[in-house]
Amino acid sequence: MSVQPTKAMVLAAGFGVRMRPLTDRMPKPLVRVAGEPLLDHVLDKLAAAGVSEAVVNVHYLPDQIIEHTRLRKKPRIIISDERDHVLGTGGAVVKALPILGNAPFFHLNADTMWIDGVRPNLARLAEAFDPARMDILLLMAPTTSSIGYTGRGDYSMLPDGALRKRRELQVVPFVYAGAAIMSPSLFADAPSGEFSLTKMFDRANEQERLFGLRLDGVWMHVGTPDAVQAAEEALLESVA
Repeated sequence: MSVQPTKAMVLAAGFGVRMRPLTDRMPKPLVRVAGEPLLDHVLDKLAAAGVSEAVVNVHYLPDQIIEHTRLRKKPRIIISDERDHVLGTGGAVVKALPILGNAPFFHLNADTMWIDGVRPNLARLAEAFDPARMDILLLMAPTTSSIGYTGRGDYSMLPDGALRKRRELQVVPFVYAGAAIMSPSLFADAPSGEFSLTKMFDRANEQERLFGLRLDGVWMHVGTPDAVQAAEEALLESVA
């Protein structure tokens, strides 16, 4: 079974602390990589995947993002204004649920970047998502071939795509690439106010309804100013 999400949630409210000084006067989603803001790289991929409407949440320097997306048509942008509240990655989704509706939706971090392989990864996610078995399907990048990532990974993955969370001190082969498809039903009894989305990941994992899809291509972890140059070099090499 597959789905075709027409709506998406894009997390763009963070402070971008590790990206300073670039984010002293600019929100991280507007930091440019290869001449284009990180946010636009994400929105372009969503448009290509057939998404018509994207909720973008804002908190840090919100007016810059609001102005930047004001005239965008594909996808049409709906701002979820969180300037007076800190909702966390989970609370942000709960606030946006009335707009996102009842169907599975794409969920992306505004600063995620990857180079697609033979087929677009968002299209692959949509094809692989099975609501009967899954509440969440995460795009997973192999740690060894990712650019700018030096961590221990997030999950191991079984042959059927089921994910198992990394235990303390364990090293696992996959890191969450910042793109997913989620079922709104997962949030039916979610907490109110601020909470982390990882709480919902853990709940789905405990119920064996958290799955992953291996990214086809190259994922770039653009977390620091130095990582911007590495991502630009990878992008230029991919089109050379």
